[in-house]
Amino acid sequence: MKLVFAGTPEVAVPALDALLASGRHEVAAVVTRPDAPAGRGRRLVASPVAQRAEEEGIEILRPAHPRDEDFLARLREIAPDCCPVVAYGALLPQKALDIPAHGWVNLHFSLLPAWRGAAPVQHALMAGDEVTGASTFQIERGLDSGPVYGVVTEEIRPTDTSGDLLTRLAFAGAGLLSATMDGIEDGALKAVPQPADGITLAPKIEVEDAHVDFAAPALRVDRVVRGCTPAPGAWTLFRGERLKLVQLAPVPDRTDLAPGELAAGKNNVYAGTGSHGVELLWVQPQGKKPMKAADWARGVRIAPGERLGA
Repeated sequence: MKLVFAGTPEVAVPALDALLASGRHEVAAVVTRPDAPAGRGRRLVASPVAQRAEEEGIEILRPAHPRDEDFLARLREIAPDCCPVVAYGALLPQKALDIPAHGWVNLHFSLLPAWRGAAPVQHALMAGDEVTGASTFQIERGLDSGPVYGVVTEEIRPTDTSGDLLTRLAFAGAGLLSATMDGIEDGALKAVPQPADGITLAPKIEVEDAHVDFAAPALRVDRVVRGCTPAPGAWTLFRGERLKLVQLAPVPDRTDLAPGELAAGKNNVYAGTGSHGVELLWVQPQGKKPMKAADWARGVRIAPGERLGA
């Protein structure tokens, strides 16, 4: 089939690579978000998908919005058979959805209908799911509600961050998306409507959602930190300034600390929660790079009874 691939961030690149390597389909163009400011100089930088497409000499379409008439006209000229999508980042209008003969097929990082929305991996971790996966489905006007072509499953490991899990799903999902394109071309694969039961929503994680409440049980504290790493980054307050919590580990036998109360030894830093303690492993003070929690504690000289939080 002739394909137009839509995607923007690094997590979409493995799927583009899989389609290019298949040798079965032609990637005629990619659709990606416009160049965005990045770095200290805030200079405009092309998306990872655009950079990969440029390396391959593939036409790059960067509409400000996919409803733009110039973009729709060019898409009609290319006349793709199907448009595979991975984390494109913009809502597709019906005019765009109607152009390819086989529609737009999205790779979504959850087992639909669970975790429909922008942050499925983060929500799966924060909810304590033991298994997640990726799904390919036909895009329609509803939020991730279209019929499903296929799924792959992935076990969530006890120390997974959202970054760890998303990386694994990006590669597993790349194979699924390529196989979905093959099945659509063969006519052997038919999309199945999602069940009405089991729908959960995964809206974007805002900075305030990543605020760690040390009055919550240690299990919840650990899930929030892992679910919000690397972005937007779990955080608390220490002496009135924001402190990012990069990595911690529950310590069930440490029950002597009040919620948020700190205890620092030579090589360890502990904090109390609503159940039992956690060990702070890596933190990031405001305006600084991530550092080992023990090094941070030595620098700030934690006083007896000092706490994390408001």
